[in-house]
Amino acid sequence: MFELKDIEELTNHISLPKLYEIAKNSAQIGNEILKINYNKIQKISSKGRKGDLVTNVDLEVEKKIKEYLVEETPNISIHAEESGKLNKSSDLTWCLDPLDGTTNYSHGYPFFGTSIGLVYKNKPIIGAISVPYFNELYSACIGIGSFCNDTELKVSSPSNLSESLLVTGFSYDRFETEDNNYAEFCFLTHKTRGVRRGGAAAVDLAFVAAGKVDGYWERGLEVWDLAAGAIIVKEAGGIISDYPSGEFNLTSGRILACSPSLENELKNVLDNVSPFNKNLYT
Repeated sequence: MFELKDIEELTNHISLPKLYEIAKNSAQIGNEILKINYNKIQKISSKGRKGDLVTNVDLEVEKKIKEYLVEETPNISIHAEESGKLNKSSDLTWCLDPLDGTTNYSHGYPFFGTSIGLVYKNKPIIGAISVPYFNELYSACIGIGSFCNDTELKVSSPSNLSESLLVTGFSYDRFETEDNNYAEFCFLTHKTRGVRRGGAAAVDLAFVAAGKVDGYWERGLEVWDLAAGAIIVKEAGGIISDYPSGEFNLTSGRILACSPSLENELKNVLDNVSPFNKNLYT
């Protein structure tokens, strides 16, 4: 992740406040479309993997936001979930998930949102996540802080793992690989006050930043899942790393986000839980 010392380099080339507003406006575009179409989906398709869905609403949100981004920032690359990469000669890339939590949304389950992050040389610097059902807009810009609507955010500070509430998710390839987090989920359920499974990675990260949950880990993620949430957690005072340890890497697909007070204990658990044996359940 970038540190404050990197801001001088950034501001020599770009206007962070302007791009921050564009990110928030983009998330709000998604917010309005998701609200209007909630429980009114016209088409649901599978991308090929079990549980990996796309709806007409995903596509509409992505189209509208991309049009806005191309108009406002024509020289910045875009990497969107449904349409892939729109490359420009730029060190900056917008990472867009038009509807994070598509399965939730398609069932009317109110845990979903639009996520957009701006990365500079593959490191998140700006993020915005709208959570329409709760009328919340989470956002952050490097060096400025993290916010939910107009309220500044700070991560929680539980004394230990036994006093914490965690959240995780399960990758679409969990049916084929033993490199999953089933065993970790079971182990930490017994070591904490509980582990939730939200079904929308960006919203999970936003809730870590807000202190609604104390930690989150997952594998098998994409850049559009992580770009916005990572900087929002970081600017709220949270710890962002690879999972279970190491420096955060946007392209690894793995993340651990938590309160600083849980960092060492949670990393130790995740590093030492034996893998889940899927053959016991097939």
